[in-house]
Amino acid sequence: MTDPQPSTPSLPDDTAAPSWPPVAVPGQPAESTAPPADEDLGDASKAVPASEGPQILEDLRAQIKRYVAMSSEEAVTAVTLWVAATHLQGAWQHAPRLAIVAPEKRCGKSRLLDVVTETVHKRLITVNASAAAIFRSIDGDDPPTLLVDEADTMFSTGKAAEKNEEVRGLINAGHQRGRPTLRVSGPEHDVQEFATFAMAALAGIGDLPDTIMDRAVVIRMRRRAASERVVSFRTGRDTPALHAIRERLRAWLHPLHAQALEMEPPMPVEDRAADTWEPLVAVADLAGGNWPVRAPSACRSMTDYETGQNQEGDLRSRLLVDIRSAFMAIGDPALLSTRQLLEALNADKEGPWAEYKGSDKGLTPRHLQLLLKPYGINATNRRFPGGAQARGYARTQFLDTWARYCPEPGPAAEPAPAAGEPLPNTAA
Repeated sequence: MTDPQPSTPSLPDDTAAPSWPPVAVPGQPAESTAPPADEDLGDASKAVPASEGPQILEDLRAQIKRYVAMSSEEAVTAVTLWVAATHLQGAWQHAPRLAIVAPEKRCGKSRLLDVVTETVHKRLITVNASAAAIFRSIDGDDPPTLLVDEADTMFSTGKAAEKNEEVRGLINAGHQRGRPTLRVSGPEHDVQEFATFAMAALAGIGDLPDTIMDRAVVIRMRRRAASERVVSFRTGRDTPALHAIRERLRAWLHPLHAQALEMEPPMPVEDRAADTWEPLVAVADLAGGNWPVRAPSACRSMTDYETGQNQEGDLRSRLLVDIRSAFMAIGDPALLSTRQLLEALNADKEGPWAEYKGSDKGLTPRHLQLLLKPYGINATNRRFPGGAQARGYARTQFLDTWARYCPEPGPAAEPAPAAGEPLPNTAA
C-alpha cells in the first residue's frame, strides 16, 4: 500500500458513494432508514442473512490473528468489533478511538493497522495531516474512518504536542456526535461548520495523550515471541481476502442501520468507558452467537486494566489508593496523624513516596498538603485517643474522594449466555 503524502490525508475509498440519510441524534428516526445503494460493490456486497454475522466476525478475527501476534484474546475481540462498528458509524452517538500502542518498535502495531485499514468502512489514511485537512475530509452524513500511523510523532515532545494541539482537539471532539469545528471562510468571511464525528484508529510508540486514551479502546501490543508464528503481510496477495471480508461486513451491517439506531445495550462499565465501548457491544448483540458474551468480557477486563494503568501513572490517584491502604493496615482508625500517615507512605519501598521529588526525606507534610488540596482535603488539629493533640486526617475526609476517584472494584456480574448456547472455552 502506497504511503500517503505528508500533511494530506488520502481520499476515502468510497468518495463517489451516495451519502447516508442525515442522522442528527441516534435513537430518533431519520427521513429514511434504508442504507445507501452500493451499485459498484459487486456480488460480495449483496445483502447477506443476519445469521451470517457471527461467522463474518469469526473470519475477520482469524485474519487478524493470521498476521498479528496479539497480546490477548480480548484484544482480538475488541479490534474485530471495532472494525465492524465502523460500518455503522451513522447509528452511533459516540465514535470510539482505537489506540494501538507499543512500548517500542517492532511490536506489530503498523501491521495491525494494515489489517484494520483494509477492512474498515471508507478509510481515510494519514501520517502527518493538519487539522484543517482532516476536518475538510470528513463527510458529516457518511463519516470515513480516520487512520493515523506514527501518531507518537505528533505528541512525543512538548514542541510537537503544541504544534499539533489542534489535531488533538479535533480527535477529542470527533468522539461525540454534534461537536463541529467552526472556521471563517470565503470572501465574505462566513462562519462555516465542519463535522468532526468519525471513528479513528491511531498507532504509535508509547501512550497517546490522556484525553485521547480516555476516549479509546486501547490495544497494547508487545514484541512477538520466538514461539509465536504469523504470516507476513503482502499487499497484492493478501488484500483481496481482507476486502472480501470488508464487503461482507458492509452487506451484513448496512441493512441493520435502523435497528442499531435504537439499541442501548446493557454495559458492564460506566461513563466515558461505556460511551466508547457501546458500539462494539451493540455489534456483538447484532451478531448473536457467543459474541454477546465475548464483548462484555473483553470490555470489562480491558477497561479494568487501563484503570489500573491510570492509577499507577497518576500520582494523585496513586496517593489516594496508598492512603486507603495505610488506614486499612492499622484497622481503619477514625484518625491518623500526619506523622503516622507519612511514615506509612514513605515505608513502602515500591511506592514513589520514599524518594518523592528526589528528596532523601521522602514525602513531607507540605508535599502531602499540596497533593490533596485539589480534593479539598486538609490536615487540621485533632484530638487523638488518650488526649494527645496533633495535626492529622480523619478517615471520613477521604470516603467521598475514594468513592469518586478510586472505587474498590466489586464482584463482576457475568452476563447470562443466550439460551442453549455454551460459554466459549476461553475468554475472548
